[in-house]
Parts: sequence; structure tokens; C-alpha cells
Amino acid sequence: MLFDPILELITYDIGIDLGTANTLVYMRGKGIVISEPSVVAINKKSKNVLAVGVEARQMIGRTPANVIAHKPLRDGVISDFDSTQAMIKYFINKVHLYSPKPLIIPRPRVVVGVPSSVTEVERQAVIDASKAAGARQVFIVEEPMAAAIGAELPVEEASGSMIVDIGGGTTDIAVISLGDIVVDKTIQIAGDEMDEDIINYVKQKYNLLIGERTAEDVKIAIGSVFPLEEEQKIVIQGRDLLTGLPKSVEFSSVEVREAITNSINKITEAIKSAIEETPPELLSDLINSGVCVAGGGGLIRGIEKLWEKELKLPVRVTSDPISAVARGTAKMLDHIALLEKIQKSWDELS
Repeated sequence: MLFDPILELITYDIGIDLGTANTLVYMRGKGIVISEPSVVAINKKSKNVLAVGVEARQMIGRTPANVIAHKPLRDGVISDFDSTQAMIKYFINKVHLYSPKPLIIPRPRVVVGVPSSVTEVERQAVIDASKAAGARQVFIVEEPMAAAIGAELPVEEASGSMIVDIGGGTTDIAVISLGDIVVDKTIQIAGDEMDEDIINYVKQKYNLLIGERTAEDVKIAIGSVFPLEEEQKIVIQGRDLLTGLPKSVEFSSVEVREAITNSINKITEAIKSAIEETPPELLSDLINSGVCVAGGGGLIRGIEKLWEKELKLPVRVTSDPISAVARGTAKMLDHIALLEKIQKSWDELS
């Protein structure tokens, strides 16, 4: 398909980290221009979209009966196609406001990062949603590869690099060498499961019911996986399950650590399993290069100390871990010709 050269000049290619918890969008020449929750609020009867992103997240747990605010992606894949399409369209249109010619209809080329475990049907759903939202050409890339590129690991060299990308719905673990993934492991244990751990812990210990948003806020504010020099506390509010009335309790970082231990242990075991599957030659490289952590889970305090102790390898969290996948997709935008060779675009699939 031939594209109008004028259209090429007035549209901007974008890279999208379509995450379960948050969506980040990189715009060529502008950097990260959008970082908002992957949440959509819709009217259940009319199916009209009422809000997307930050505004929709504020509605979680506070909507009337005819309105639902939810995450249209679960475990890194699309669970609600219409809501995902509306969300992608919203972000593409919002990105276009940053261009010098906002009145021109946006038809960008889009690179989308998805978990490496997604099926062909799930990959196609992302392409369909992006195309329906206004993208003229869509490329799908594996999140661990995008995260490794965003973290500036030497993925094209003949040496092993290990990336652990802890997102909202999945944790992607990969060992990469010579531009390809040698060992690949994805588990559906990540940020959302940690939030659920906190909800259950508070319910069992304090007979207090809190929502997903509160649990996530607690995790971000005082979450840790290794003892802190000075433990922190926060007051959380919810509904007393015994009286049905509002109730407040003081919650500490020690308790958060206890709550999420099970999920963290499962991720740790998955990393150990990936290391066991790594060829000896690449494993010797990891002894020097270590493990690089990306994704929102990388912001949990003490993750490096815990894993250095458990894995016996150097561990570092990449700078701005939340945007690693988006930065990686952005760098791939400079190699569109290569992307066209290694995978099918929307036009070839349709």
C-alpha cells in the first residue's frame, strides 16, 4: 500500500507500552508524552465511554450502578476489545495534540509492546484494536525485548543479558543474546497480584475491606521486600466487615512486606528457573552483567538487595523502570524497515 507523502510528514510514529496497569506512549521527537492508568469508564447500558486514564481511575469503586470503571486488559492481554479500542484511540488522539498540526487526522505507525506469552489470536486483537483506533500500520514486539532495549542492554552482542520486567498483569523474564530471546519465561504474577495480596491481608488481619485502588496506593507509598532502615506507616480507610461502618487502621511497611511475600517468592522462583535453563556460556556472562529489573515492580523498595541475596548475581533496577518498554518501542521506531522484515504489519495481515 502506498501512503501519501504529505501524510508521512504530518503524522508522528508512536511507541506504546500497553500495560495491564498503565499505558505509556512515546512520541518521536517528544519522548514520553502520556503515562496514564489503563482504565476505562463506560456506561453499561449504552456502552458509551465516559472517561479514560487518570480520570477513569479516580472513578474505580465510586461509580453508580449504571457505570463501570475497569481495566480492559488482564494478565497483559485484551479482555474487553471495545474498551481497549476506545482507550488506544483516546491515547492516539491525545498524542496528536502534541504535533504542530493538531487539526490533521492522526494516522501514525504504531509499535506496541505485549507479553511474549501472548497467543497469535491475542496479538491479532492488539493489532485490530490499534488499527480501529486510527493507526495506519501496527507492529507487535515482545515486552522483554523492548524492555531490554529501553534499559540499554547490549542485546545484539554475543553475550547474555537478563531482563526481568514486572508489570501489572505479568512478569516477563528473558535471557537475550545476538538480538534474540534465548530463554523466555512469563508468569501471571505481578503488580495486580500484589495488590490482591494486600487486600486479603488487611481483610484477614483487621476485618477491613479495601479496594484495588487503595491497595495499589499503599504498595506504592510504603511497599518493600527487604527490611528498611526506617520502617514506614500509613493510615488506610475502608469498611469494617463486622459493623459495616467506615474504619481506619495504621498499616506498616513490615505488614506490606508480609502481605506480598508469596507473590515475590513466586517471581523469585521463576527467575531461578530461567537461570537454570540458561546455557552455561551465557550464564557465565550473567555472573558479570547480572540481572536488570524493569517495569513498575522495579520501584518496590529493596528488590535489588533481596534478589542479590537469593540469586547470587548482581541486580540493578534500570533508570525510570516504568518507561523501559515504551523507550524500547521508541528505539524500534528508528528501525521500521527491520520491523517490516521480521514481522507482518496490519496491511499484510488484512
